[in-house]
Amino acid sequence: MNWVDLILNIAGLLMWINWRAGRFDPIGNRIPATLVGTLRSTQSIQIQKFQRWSMPIFLSALLLLRACLYYAIGPALRWAGTIDLGVISLSFRSDWFGRILLFSVLSFVVALGIFYSCLLLLSLLKGPKPLHDFVRMQLGRIDGWPRSVKFILPLVVTAVFWYLLSWALAWLHVIPQPVSETRRVGESLIIALQAYLLWKFPIALLLVLYLLNNYIYFGRHPLWNYTNVTGEILLSPLKRIPFLRLGRVDFAPVVGIVLVFVITTFAALGLHKLYSRL
Repeated sequence: MNWVDLILNIAGLLMWINWRAGRFDPIGNRIPATLVGTLRSTQSIQIQKFQRWSMPIFLSALLLLRACLYYAIGPALRWAGTIDLGVISLSFRSDWFGRILLFSVLSFVVALGIFYSCLLLLSLLKGPKPLHDFVRMQLGRIDGWPRSVKFILPLVVTAVFWYLLSWALAWLHVIPQPVSETRRVGESLIIALQAYLLWKFPIALLLVLYLLNNYIYFGRHPLWNYTNVTGEILLSPLKRIPFLRLGRVDFAPVVGIVLVFVITTFAALGLHKLYSRL
């Protein structure tokens, strides 16, 4: 069932991406020169409006229908929906429809949050077009915000979201009631800090592609230009270390990948200890 939930979250993300991409379709902005063109343009606008709002409707239906599926099958399998947030894991009984529906929605919200957290990292790196156009399309005006604002955005959004959600989860007895308001705020900040640990996956992927492209010629696809530029930005702190390059062999990408996972692992352990002391 966990794999089913993951696959359906991916399907939901694809719907969301298509919906966001459809909002930037420039066809509806063309000015018709004839009456026939006006009629066709009106029909085109109506079709576009239907297509634009069909994705949110389909996405809502997906979240509702999979909650019904979990409610029908989950109790027989003794399965409970779980959401792993690192320092805390949320569990939702599948024999209560209201709770499993909440799980269906929150599971997708978490997946959407991970997706946008990775997009913010790519926005900070500001890679070349045309691949960066996808990031700009999904983030909208946020892509043009100052880098300092975009950097703290995952912390602020996640902390506020969890702070508000924790009231409902505590009322439903999904999580224990915090003993004080200070603990609630501390939990929100620690859970929010974990959003930055997610960046290890896109960083590692970019560095792996950068490493492969340095030794294997894959052609002139824009992907490889994008990985070269973003890889250089990510490895710029290591370029000052001379012994990482021996002749034509560059060890900086490998060292960068190792450092990313070592730092995030120790950071995760530190956040766990800090959470346990609250």
